[in-house]
Amino acid sequence: MLWRQAFSRQYAFEDIYVLFICLQIKMNPGFRHHDASASDKTLIKATGGGAYKFADLIKEKLGVVLDKEDEMDCLVTGANFLLKAVHQEAFTYVDGQKEFVQIDQNDLYPYLLVNIGSGVSMIKVDGDGKFERISGTSVGGGTFWGLGRLLTNCKSFDELLELSHQGNNRVIDMLVGDIYGGSEYSKIGLTSTNIASSFGKAISDNKELKDYKPEDVARSLLRMISNNIGQISYLNALRFGLKRIFFAGFFIRGHAYTMDTISVAVSFWSKGDAKAMFLRHEGFLGALGAFVSYENHGLGGLKTHQSVQQFAVSKTYAGKKICCLVNEDLNDNESIDFGVAFAA
Repeated sequence: MLWRQAFSRQYAFEDIYVLFICLQIKMNPGFRHHDASASDKTLIKATGGGAYKFADLIKEKLGVVLDKEDEMDCLVTGANFLLKAVHQEAFTYVDGQKEFVQIDQNDLYPYLLVNIGSGVSMIKVDGDGKFERISGTSVGGGTFWGLGRLLTNCKSFDELLELSHQGNNRVIDMLVGDIYGGSEYSKIGLTSTNIASSFGKAISDNKELKDYKPEDVARSLLRMISNNIGQISYLNALRFGLKRIFFAGFFIRGHAYTMDTISVAVSFWSKGDAKAMFLRHEGFLGALGAFVSYENHGLGGLKTHQSVQQFAVSKTYAGKKICCLVNEDLNDNESIDFGVAFAA
């Protein structure tokens, strides 16, 4: 079975999601492309590396043809759509508290979109269809998963994330207070609890990996990567004079500690002038962007609206059905159904 083949090896977050969507569509015979031929082939929009990596395998095993859309185009289109169409989409996360941010559609641009998947892309968005990838880093979700798997023997990303929730990074991280005898370094704005060196205590501790708790290792690893992403993101926002920074991607998963760490990093390096903002539907920008791309392929006048009922949406156009799967909200246990309407 394709599903067993998929998980007998390790894949990027994006690859697994493509496989999941294709299997869901294959199990629902009502899903067909809007201009499907008499052969009744199944054709769906797809984006990201998995759309290329698994195109032949999916066609062979499931009979599903992937209509590929550009990844960056879809990410930006999906983000713009959510920020304009979905009430209370963006929020900040400070000291364990989520606070929704009211977005003025007339003052949305420019902003920095930080998409954290296997790696990280930082995209300066100036408007609909106007964007530039200005930076990125290879230290992202794949780094967390890969190193975490080697260091803790966790078999899945979610298992590693849950493990980190139970850990204490101060057992392994070297803090400013560890260097200065419990004191802070106030002259340059460092408190005694600021991390001076991730995994730094492993240098002086006479311990092997087996002597550390896996949950502490996972926590330190998550803290290191999230801090790094937050810092690089703010420095790029500062470089281009961007006031808004939105973080998205499946790495975040609505995980409180991840969001808190990124928020602290942005606040620290900006001296409180900037705030990290997150998206409720962080992991579905590409999928939504690919869906909205139907507007650019001969369907004209495609519009979307928000509701919160079903897992899937399908509509009929000129006697043909088009549809899009939208997974349930990972953060609030709420689903979004994006209906479609066509201009006459």
